[in-house]
Amino acid sequence: MSILIIFYSRTGTTKRVANRIAENLNCDIEEIFDTKNRKGFFGYIKSAIDAMKKKLTTLEKINKNPESYDLIGIGTPIWTSNMSTPIRTYIIENKEKFNKVAFFCTEGGRGGEKCFKNMAKLSDKTPVATLELTTKEIKKDLHLRKITEYTAKLI
Repeated sequence: MSILIIFYSRTGTTKRVANRIAENLNCDIEEIFDTKNRKGFFGYIKSAIDAMKKKLTTLEKINKNPESYDLIGIGTPIWTSNMSTPIRTYIIENKEKFNKVAFFCTEGGRGGEKCFKNMAKLSDKTPVATLELTTKEIKKDLHLRKITEYTAKLI
């Protein structure tokens, strides 16, 4: 089965998780880049507002075609209990190209369950698996077992 892990990461936390998932699966990976500057404190505030308002953004060119994969693993940080704006944009622009999906998120404390429901609704797909990780779990390397369990569901 061909798998693509695609993700957006503002601070690097979601990227760390995405890299581990792709390494476990030995699959392709691609990071999404937003053309809007979301760095620093003001970037954080703008990102939270955009997520609450369910805004879209302009993404830099994506290199990998999701249609070429059996499964797309989509990763996002949680912003105010919502998926990130770049991931919302990616799903809207590509959902017709998805065969199967799986979702994963990183969060400060909560919001993953609501986010996964919204991602499923937006993509018109029920995920084969979901993975919700807190920043605390990731910083203390408590997330590795959960990633192993998640990746086992994808193959």
